[in-house]
Order: sequence, then C-alpha cells, then structure tokens
Amino acid sequence: MKSVLLSATLVILITACSGDITTPGIPDTNLNFNFDVSENWNVGFSDYPMGFENFFELTYENTSLPINLGSEIPALMISGDNHSDDLFMFAKKKIGGLNPKTKYRVTFELEFATNASVECIGVGGSPGSSVYIKAGVTLIEPDKITGPQFYTMNIDKGNQASEGTDTINLGVFGHPGPCENDIYELKKVDNLTDTFEVVTDETGELWIMVGTDSGFEAITTIFYNSLTIRFEAVN
Repeated sequence: MKSVLLSATLVILITACSGDITTPGIPDTNLNFNFDVSENWNVGFSDYPMGFENFFELTYENTSLPINLGSEIPALMISGDNHSDDLFMFAKKKIGGLNPKTKYRVTFELEFATNASVECIGVGGSPGSSVYIKAGVTLIEPDKITGPQFYTMNIDKGNQASEGTDTINLGVFGHPGPCENDIYELKKVDNLTDTFEVVTDETGELWIMVGTDSGFEAITTIFYNSLTIRFEAVN
C-alpha cells in the first residue's frame, strides 16, 4: 500500500482497559497497550501439523520483560520451535466503539524484546531476519482452522515476508547488533510510512492482532512489551 502520512487531526488518547473488549473514542483514536494480564490478550498458533503442539514446544505466558530489561515491566511471552519452517504465533484482542461502516487508516507502533541478530545464520533461515513481525485488523476473529493435515489461518496473513490483505509487515524480529550477542534487547517497529486500511461493519467492532511469521527452523521466543494503534477516519 502506498505511504500515507498521518494527518494533524486531533486524536483522543485512551489507555486500553481491562476486559475482553476495549472501547476507543470516535472517530479518531489512539489505543495504548502494555500486554499486562488485565488486557486479556488471547494467544494462538498456526501453520504446523495437527497434534504436534508438544513437539513444536508451543507456549505463552503473561510475564515480565527479561531481567536485564526490567523484570517489573509486564510483557506477553510467546514461544515455539518452528519445525514446519512456517510457524505463525499471534496475539489477538477485540475492540469496539469505532464508527460503523467507516474506512480507517491504521498505524501500529510495536515494541518487543528480541535475542536474535539480523546478522546471524540459522537452520532454514536467520533467527533475526527470517522471522517477520506482522500486525493486522480484521472484521472476524483471527483463528486457526483445521486441515486436512495442517492448521492454517482463517484470515489472509500472507506468508513470511509477503503481506496478506489482513496484515502488514512491520519489520523483522532481529536486532542490528553482532550475532554472538544473544542477550535480549528492546526493538521498535512500525508502519508509519505505509499505513493499513480497514472498513468497519455496522457494529463498529474489530479484532487487532500482532504476530511472528517464521522461516527460521528453531526456537523463537518473543516478549511483547507495548503497542500503540492509531485509527484515523478517512472522509
């Protein structure tokens, strides 16, 4: 999608509240999340063989950042061993209160902790540059669907470096430091110069999602720390 700069339209700053649905202001809104347990993010996994959850070591936890980054800061940890060379790990949340049947430009600013360098070479791909960070907004709840042999997604997320109609690539998992440094570092990614568009239905509710789409055939463990989503109504 062509780059679109955010306008100077005044937006209402709202911190995400607890509960299953976060209600923003309208028509233009900022939503801020810190992935605390009270925000009720739901975690899912797809693009792996059915029944192989233990083999893929699929885990998640409402926890805090690694101790060197501030163990008192909340984070959502998601981890998996990508034996399929295509593992997708995601977190999702429902929001409501947007204008019904309205087109919005959506931008994401996401911060997370990474322990992989873009300079590293790994099995099947790089642990840093072959794991892609994706974000999206959908009318339906993003979820895995069965078979016949693999779990796949019910939305169009694209595949690894390629974007889908329901997601946009924000960057890669890796930090720019040397490969021998496997200590966790904070990294920020965004789509401020490549905005994403969505049209609400008559309910004004949407699902937001962030995730990793991996071509690295080993373990990736990510700690999501903060997310800002901006909705700008398109006249």
